[in-house]
Amino acid sequence: MSQGREPLFQMHKRGYISFGKLALIHLIALLLALVTCAAVIVLVTGVNPLGVYEALVSGAIGNPRRLWVTIRESGVLLLIAVGLTPAFRMRFWNIGAEGQILVGGIASAGLMILLGDKIPNALLLALMIAGSMLFGMIWGLVPAYFKARYHTNETLFTLMMNYVALQLVTFSICFWENPKGSNSIGTINQATRAGWFPRIGGTGFAGSQYVFGLFIILLVTVLMHLYLQRTKQGFEISVVGASQNTARYAGISVQRVMLRTMAISGAICGLAGAVIVGGAGHTLSVSTANGRGFTAILVAWMANFNPIFMALIAVLLCFMQQGSIQIATQYKLNQNFSDIITGILLFFLIGCEFFVRYRLSVRKKGETK
Repeated sequence: MSQGREPLFQMHKRGYISFGKLALIHLIALLLALVTCAAVIVLVTGVNPLGVYEALVSGAIGNPRRLWVTIRESGVLLLIAVGLTPAFRMRFWNIGAEGQILVGGIASAGLMILLGDKIPNALLLALMIAGSMLFGMIWGLVPAYFKARYHTNETLFTLMMNYVALQLVTFSICFWENPKGSNSIGTINQATRAGWFPRIGGTGFAGSQYVFGLFIILLVTVLMHLYLQRTKQGFEISVVGASQNTARYAGISVQRVMLRTMAISGAICGLAGAVIVGGAGHTLSVSTANGRGFTAILVAWMANFNPIFMALIAVLLCFMQQGSIQIATQYKLNQNFSDIITGILLFFLIGCEFFVRYRLSVRKKGETK
């Protein structure tokens, strides 16, 4: 009886992958994405792809102001991804970062409006940071409580709470609109700058208004890394994520870990609301989160919850997003076309995760089953 041959290609799960090989896989994916983008640009528009890429770079880092906007957006995206990390490590699928950002923004905007001319700015900033974290924490604890107590589906619960937060923002705009009838809050405290993050650096420094927020982001990132890697609570998160039954057998209270972890996750995402309102936008609207909560999910997953890779991926995505705006403006293309470029990039970056987790081998000549 003849034996069948082994498949030509075999797939094996990787046990360990070095940093160098991990970086090489992502670099190859990026290069393939750029080549594909060039082909699409030529086929659809007939525009020289090199000129488009030049516009991409110019739009993202073409001058100091654009460079610092890209850095600011990357930092905010990193902060949200860091906030999602402990929940995802626990296998709690927190899809509610958008809502947690928005309620954090509501807390910050409300404090700026109500207390802007009544207390010192340093105290106001401290209250904004604490208030946004508190509101985000509450928004994260609600689905965690129902998951821990009644085993509800956290994906649907957190997703629906995003829409509740949107309605709260709409109500807040109606309540605080300025001027009346404008259906917007406008720039808060434009004359006094009360509640605005302080400028650090000289007046000629383009990033002076963003340094304070970036310091908060870097501090939270480092503390989260230490929390997950060096503390008992971080270890408990990993155990619960691996197996809740094992965690219970080891004497770990799964409900307590779930509530504590989602409180931290929601608080950090709420803090992102304060960074956006106090550090950049200085207003509140339904687009304050602007999809960052969903994009941060991709950042966290593609980086395998590694803060260094999260920072790199956040910079890459924001570089493409900011550059794509310049492409659409310079070549008079539809804004959706710039989204196509970003989509191609995401397709290759997400696809390369297969080669991060698995390796392919080719059957040796003459090898049989």
